[in-house]
Amino acid sequence: MIKKRLKFFLKIFLTGLALYLVFNKIDTKTTWKVIQSSNPGWLFLAWVLFVISKFFSAIRLNIYFKDIGLQLPEMKNVKLYAIGMFYNLFLPGGIGGDGYKVYLLNKIHKIPVKQLLSAVLLDRGNGLAVLLWLMFCLMLILNLPWDFPVSMFWLGILGLVAIPPGFYLVMLLFFKQFMRTIPSSTGFSFLNQGLQLCSAYFILMSLGVQQQVIPYLFVFLVSSTVSVLPLTIGGVGARELVFVLAHEYVGIDQNVAVAFSLLFFLISMLTSLSGVFVKYKG
Repeated sequence: MIKKRLKFFLKIFLTGLALYLVFNKIDTKTTWKVIQSSNPGWLFLAWVLFVISKFFSAIRLNIYFKDIGLQLPEMKNVKLYAIGMFYNLFLPGGIGGDGYKVYLLNKIHKIPVKQLLSAVLLDRGNGLAVLLWLMFCLMLILNLPWDFPVSMFWLGILGLVAIPPGFYLVMLLFFKQFMRTIPSSTGFSFLNQGLQLCSAYFILMSLGVQQQVIPYLFVFLVSSTVSVLPLTIGGVGARELVFVLAHEYVGIDQNVAVAFSLLFFLISMLTSLSGVFVKYKG
């Protein structure tokens, strides 16, 4: 219990530290003006696409549940996913909701915890693999100069080539029982991540960003990857810090970048809060 509390307070500290570093680097008044100037129409479209992307995520997870013999009606699964999103919003690293789903499904349906953990871990891993693959795709377009022996373009090629066999190897070693449904679940991962990229694009449109769109989207994918790590509460601060640190390398405005990141978090938070109504209504 003490160890868990120490970890939680460490995450609170890291969240606060990350936010301090972010707001110490930017002009908060300028960032607030950027947010105030955002177009609500574009933001609404961004929110709609984000919500749809979460439906595809829920369907992907239910595919893995069926692989382990758990037959959840799709609507019940969506409700469970919404509750999980709510827990992810407040618990470190965005993984608290997964723990809740494992606990609840084990309690109600008596499915072994090991099988449930395999399903939710693969769900996370599949989404992360597609996220990284799309990130490497954007690296081909960026091809920015940097101080490494391998250019960004060739690093992107390497990533695109390496991820599919690497993911397949992980599947063979740890997730053999899910092999049959990998093509369909990966398809839903592409739909999910593609829609979130479109959602991010509409947020940029709401902020009036007409140039350097690809660099913003690239850093968005990098920040999404970092926010998965169990470092801060709900990924808050980690995403924004990535944008602040990256602005010098990819040529983006750090105030606009942080405004963009905060608006995306706001959309995510509003969507996740739906889990409150689902939990207490159901």
